[in-house]
Amino acid sequence: MTPDTVTRTDENPSQSASEHESGRTRDGDAGARIAEGIRTKIIAGLYPPGTRIRQEDVAAEFGASRVPVREAIRQLEYEGLVTIRANAGAWVSRLTLAECEEVYQMRERLEPLLLRYAAPQLDEQALAHLGELAQRISAAGADTEQFLLLDREFHLASYAPAQTSQLEDLVRKLWNTTAPYRRAYVSSWGNDARRIAHEEHHLMVAALKDGDLEEAERVLGGHIRRTRRQLARTPEIFDTA
Repeated sequence: MTPDTVTRTDENPSQSASEHESGRTRDGDAGARIAEGIRTKIIAGLYPPGTRIRQEDVAAEFGASRVPVREAIRQLEYEGLVTIRANAGAWVSRLTLAECEEVYQMRERLEPLLLRYAAPQLDEQALAHLGELAQRISAAGADTEQFLLLDREFHLASYAPAQTSQLEDLVRKLWNTTAPYRRAYVSSWGNDARRIAHEEHHLMVAALKDGDLEEAERVLGGHIRRTRRQLARTPEIFDTA
């Protein structure tokens, strides 16, 4: 071994590891940002069920490499919003009527439970906000997009104070997977269906303000159950595969 060999220094291992970890963090942050962007478009109906999600297009849109795009797509697959097909890429997931009914049956049972966790933490200000949202939903009239936006805000705000490790995330995931079908269903509403939905929001707020949690849970469960039954009457909006 020559003196030159002994004194030669390679790349600092700790620096290399630090740079590698920093790169992974950047990719992870970018992946989360991209996932949120795609998720928002799916929920908003901009990417309907069956839409092809091309990695190169997403990378160009977000100014990112393929690595965080792949991470984002894997996350959305885990959430049930995206389906990855072998040798065919990623697609916005479709639900059959049976799958959608299963999700709504889960919501019927889980959301009243989540409301029970949240209700004791809903203070006067939070209840006033829910009341305001209920009024704005009623005022939205036949504006489907405004209704969907406010309805989602109303329900998720009513659950927000719940301190759960799993339940709130699961409920949000279930909401997201059925969003395209709620849009198609709400678009077909007549005046009576719209009026009943508005009344249920107001009844739920009134029960929460009165401290009648049993009534609030009953109204919420019925609200979700009615939607499930009416969705079953519109099989044409679902995947028949």
